[in-house]
Amino acid sequence: MSDRYVKVKLQVEEMKSLGEDAGKEGADTEEQVPEGSPTASVSPDTPSVTMAAGDASRAHLTCKQRVKSRCRLGKDVKNSCGKLACDVSQHGSVVTARVGQNLNRLGHERTLHVRGTGKILQGKLETNGNYVNTHPPKNNQETRREDGFKLARNQRPVTVDMSKAKTSLEALKLSIKQLKWKEFPLGRRAPCDIYWHGVSFHDNEKILSGQVNKFPGMIEMLRKINLSRAVRTMQELFPEEYDFYPRSWILPEECQQFSTQIRMVKENDATLNPTFIVKPDSGSQGDGIYLIRDPSDLKLMAGSPAKQAVVQEYIQKPLLIDKLKFDIRLYVLLKSLEPLEIYIAKEGLTRFCTEPYQEPSQKNLSHVFMHLTNYSLNVHSGNFVHSDSQSTGSKRTLSSVLYRLAAKGVDIKKVWSDIIALVIKTAIAMVPELRVHYQADIPPGKPGPTCFQILGFDILLMKNLKPVLLEVNSNPSMRIEHEQEVATGVFEYVPSPVDEEVKVSVIRDTLRLMDPGRRKPSISQLRAGGPEPGEEIPMEAETQERSPEEGGALPSLCLKQVYPKYTKQFNYLRLVERIAALFIRFLGVKGNMRLGPTAFRTFIRTCKLSNSNFSMASVDILYIDITRRWSGTMADSKEAGMGLQAFVEAFFHLAGRRFKSLPLRQQVASLLELCEAQLEAGAEERRSVSCSRAMPRPPKTQTLGAGNPRLGSPAPLRRASSQEYRLHQRLLPRTLRANVEN
Repeated sequence: MSDRYVKVKLQVEEMKSLGEDAGKEGADTEEQVPEGSPTASVSPDTPSVTMAAGDASRAHLTCKQRVKSRCRLGKDVKNSCGKLACDVSQHGSVVTARVGQNLNRLGHERTLHVRGTGKILQGKLETNGNYVNTHPPKNNQETRREDGFKLARNQRPVTVDMSKAKTSLEALKLSIKQLKWKEFPLGRRAPCDIYWHGVSFHDNEKILSGQVNKFPGMIEMLRKINLSRAVRTMQELFPEEYDFYPRSWILPEECQQFSTQIRMVKENDATLNPTFIVKPDSGSQGDGIYLIRDPSDLKLMAGSPAKQAVVQEYIQKPLLIDKLKFDIRLYVLLKSLEPLEIYIAKEGLTRFCTEPYQEPSQKNLSHVFMHLTNYSLNVHSGNFVHSDSQSTGSKRTLSSVLYRLAAKGVDIKKVWSDIIALVIKTAIAMVPELRVHYQADIPPGKPGPTCFQILGFDILLMKNLKPVLLEVNSNPSMRIEHEQEVATGVFEYVPSPVDEEVKVSVIRDTLRLMDPGRRKPSISQLRAGGPEPGEEIPMEAETQERSPEEGGALPSLCLKQVYPKYTKQFNYLRLVERIAALFIRFLGVKGNMRLGPTAFRTFIRTCKLSNSNFSMASVDILYIDITRRWSGTMADSKEAGMGLQAFVEAFFHLAGRRFKSLPLRQQVASLLELCEAQLEAGAEERRSVSCSRAMPRPPKTQTLGAGNPRLGSPAPLRRASSQEYRLHQRLLPRTLRANVEN
C-alpha cells in the first residue's frame, strides 16, 4: 500500500513539473476553482477549462508532451483502483482533475466545458494519441434556438407596399412596426411581398407576384343589389338556412312587384303596417338611406342607373342597450377562395344610435339618429360621445357588450354560434361570383398575385337575439382616429383608443396569417372537420399561438378560423359554387366573364341535356330569353352574353324540366351530379384515347386475307397468292431459282 502510494506521488510530482514547463508559454492568471466545481471563470484572453476523466494536467501541453505523459502514466495509473484528485497550478491557474480507473482507455470520451464561452467540447482518444472532437447531443431547446438563429439570419424582412393604403395608413404603419417588417410608403420598383390597397384590386395594375389585400370583383359583388341577388338565390335553395337576411326587392325593376305585394299584405290584414328601408345600390356611410311605410313614398327615377336601390323590410324590434339601438361591425378575413378559408375577428365594434329608440311611426321616420346606426351619421349628433373606455360612449367593443348581455343571463355562446353561421353562409353565397371575377383577372397559368381581403359585416341583433345581416362592406373603415371640434368650425383628428385596439389587431394578425414565410397548412389540416350539420358551433377559449421566431413578443391571434374548420356543417350549401365551376369551364376564352350562345350549346351537348322534347332550337330560345332579360337589369354591363346569375337561372330551369317531381334543391343537386358525371366520363374517354395513341404499336405482319374484307372471296385470294409467288421468285438467287424450276 505504501509502495503504491510512493509511486503515485512521484508520478504526480513529474506531472506538476511538466505542467510548470508548459505553463511558461505565457498563460494569464486565472481564478482558482474549488475541487469538483463544474465550471471555471474565464478571462478575455485565455479561458480556463474544466476537464473530465483526468485531462487537466494535459490541457496546455504540446502534442509531444501529451504523448510522453500518457506513456508514463499508462502503466501504473491504469492499474490503480483508487481515485486521485490533483491540482495543477500554472501561473496561478488551478484546474481540477479526477483520475479514474480507465483513464487512458482508447475511445474514452472526454468533455470540456469552456467557461465564459458557453461552448461544450467533446472528443475521443485515438490509438495515435490524437484527440478527436465529436459533437455532443443537443437537447430540443438548444436545437430550436439554433434553428431560430439560422432562420433569423437567412430570412429577410417582409416588404409591404403602402403607396395605395389611403385611410388605413396609420393602422397599417403601427401593425408593420409591431411585426418589425419593412414598409414602402411610396412603393418601389422591385416587387414587394404584400401590396396594401385602399379601394380595389385594380389600384395597381402592374402587380405580377406577391399578395394583394383586395379580391378582383369584390366591390361589384358587395353592392347591395348583387349581394341581395346572391342571397336570394340561396334562399330559393335553402330558405330556412338563409332566413337571416331581410326580404328584399330590387328597384326600379321590381318596383311594380313590390307595390303589389305590399298592397296584398295590407288587404289581408289591415292591422299590419310594415316599415321598409331604402338603400342606394352603391351608397356608403348611410348616404341616401331613408325609411318608408308605403310604396308611393319611393324617391326613384325609373331608368336611371344612379338611382338603383334595394328596399328591405325594416327590423322594428331590435335589441336595445341603454334604450339605444346598436349594430355590430364584425371584421372577417377571406384568406383564399381555393381552398375557401374564412377567419373571424374575436373582437369587433358596436355602434350606437344617439337618440332613444322608438318603433317607427309616420312622425319619426325621418329621425336618422334614432333608426340608423351608421357612425358617419351619428358622429354629427350633439349626443355623440367619444369615449376612451371600451364599455361606454357611442362606439364600444363587442366584448364589452357581450359581457353585459351575459350578466343579464343571455346565452352568449348561442349568440356567437349564430353569428359565425351567418358569416359562413354569407361568404358561401358570395364566392361563386368572386370565382368568375378572379379567373377573369388572374387566369390559370398567367403570372399574378394571390389575394386576401378584410370585410366588414354589419349585423343587427333582434330582441329575441337572432342576428340579422344588414350589409357587407368591401372597404370597411380602418381609421384609428376621429374628428373632434376643438373650436367653432375648427376640427382636428384625435386618436380613438377603441378603434386602435380593434383595428390594429385585425390588420396586424391578417399580415401574420399572410406572412410569406408562414408555414402553409397541410391537406390534413384543411380537410373536413367540425360539428355535424345542425349542431351548435362551440365558442372556443382563446389559445396562445406564438411562433418561435416571434419569441413571445406578439399576443395570440385575434382571428379565429371558422372555415374549413366547420366544413361538415356547411359544405352542403355550396351548390351554386358547383354551378359556377361549370360556367367557368365552358367560358372558353381566358379573361371572359360571359357565356356566348355557342358555348351554351356546347354545355348542353357535352352534358347531354338535349333530347326529343328539348331540341337545340329550344336551347337557343332559352338562351335568348334569359340573356335579354338579364341584359336589361344589368344597366352598367358592357359585355354581351350570359353572366353567372343568368346561367344559374337557366340551370334552375333545366333542372326543373329534367326532374319535375323533386323539390328545387334536389332538382339542382341531381342535375349537377348528371353534368359532373358526363364531364368525368368524357375526360376518361379522352384519357384512354390519348393513352392508346401514346402506346407503341406492334409491328405489322402480312397475313393473307387478314384485315382486308375484300380478300375473303376466292378470286382475290388467288390473285394475291400469285402476286406473292412472283415476288418471292424475283428475290431468290438465280441458281436457286433454276433448281426450283427444274
